[in-house]
Amino acid sequence: MPAAMFDRVLILCVGNICRSPMAEAVMRQACLERGRQIEIRSAGLAAMVGYPADDKVQLLLARRGIDVSAHRGVQVNRDLLYWADLILVMEDEHRWELRRREPSTAGKIFLLGHWIQTQIADPYGAPLPVFEQTLDLVDQAVAAWLDRL
Repeated sequence: MPAAMFDRVLILCVGNICRSPMAEAVMRQACLERGRQIEIRSAGLAAMVGYPADDKVQLLLARRGIDVSAHRGVQVNRDLLYWADLILVMEDEHRWELRRREPSTAGKIFLLGHWIQTQIADPYGAPLPVFEQTLDLVDQAVAAWLDRL
C-alpha cells in the first residue's frame, strides 16, 4: 500500500506508560531517520491517565537520546480511533477489545508485532532486562512496519 494511506498511526497498549509510549518514540525516531512524514500517537485501553512513562522506559530511551519525559498517559477514545489510519496494538486481546468497543475500526487494527509474528507482553513491574527485551521486540516490529509503509 502507498505510504500516503498511513499518515496517522495510533499505538495502543493497556496503561500507556510502557509499551505504547516506547513504540511511539521508537517509530517517531525511525520515521525521522528515514525521512518519513507520519504522525504518531499512543494511548491506552485502560490508561494511567496523566502518568509519565515508566522510569525504565525513560531510562532505556534516554540511552538512545530520546526524551519521553513529557509523555503522559492518554485514554483511547472514539476520536483517536477515527483519527488513525492504522492502529497498532500489542496483544490479540487488545484487538478484540477495540473491535468490541468500536466495530467499524476493525479493518485498521493490527498487532504491532504482525510482521514478526509476535505479541508484545506487558513489562510493567518487571526488572530492567524484561524492558530491554520488550524494547528489542518493539524495534523489530517497528522496523518491519516501516519497511512496508
